[in-house]
Amino acid sequence: MSRRRILPPSFFARPTLTVARELVGALLVHDAPEGCTAGRIVEVEAYIGESDPACHAAAGVTARTAPLYGPPGRAYVYLNYGMHLLLNAVTEAEGQPAAVLLRALVPVEGEAVMRARRFGVTGTAHETAGICRGPGNLARAMGITMAANRASLSEGPLTIQRDGAPALEVVWTPRVGVSAGAAWAWRCVVRDEPAVSGRRQWVKAGQSAPAPPAPRDLIRRRS
Repeated sequence: MSRRRILPPSFFARPTLTVARELVGALLVHDAPEGCTAGRIVEVEAYIGESDPACHAAAGVTARTAPLYGPPGRAYVYLNYGMHLLLNAVTEAEGQPAAVLLRALVPVEGEAVMRARRFGVTGTAHETAGICRGPGNLARAMGITMAANRASLSEGPLTIQRDGAPALEVVWTPRVGVSAGAAWAWRCVVRDEPAVSGRRQWVKAGQSAPAPPAPRDLIRRRS
C-alpha cells in the first residue's frame, strides 16, 4: 500500500457533499500518547448552512457553533446529549457554516488501543466492526476530546489521510438520528459494510445509489 498523505485544508474548502463523498475511504489518524490509532471512514453525514434545520448553524453564530464559521479543515467537536463527543470536519469557505460528521470507522491501526478505550478489560470479547460504529463510539475509540475542537485536521495529532487504498462502493441515504431535514439523502455509507451504524438494512448489493439533493440556497453569507 502506498505512503499515507495528509489531506490539506484546500480539500475541505469545497462543496460539502463532494467532501463527504471523498472522505469515505480516507483514514482518520490520531497520534496519541497511548499509541497511534487509525480507522477507515465508512460512514459520514453532511450538514450544510443556516437553512439546514439539522445543522447547528441553524441557530446562527454562538459560542458552540463558531467553529462551523471558521476555516475549512478544522475539527468541530461537541458534546451530544451530555454523553458523547462527536467529531465533524468543517467544510466550505470561511464564513459559510457547514461540516461533515464522521459516523463510523473500520479499525486499521491500533485496534488494541481502541478496544481498551471503548470496553476496558472486556475489549477482546467485542467484534471489530462494532468498535467505531456510531459517532460517539468513534470518538471514544479514537481518544478524541474537546481539546480537538477547532484544531486543524491537517497538522495533527488528529489528521485525515489518504493511503492509496482502492475506492469503495457507496450509497447515499437519508440522515439518521435527526428529525428536521431527515429526508435529505446526505448520509454517505459504504455498501454492505458491517461497521456502518443506523439503517444498514437497505444498503444491499444491487441497490441503486440515489443522488443527494443539491444544497441550493442552504448556505447564506452573513452580511
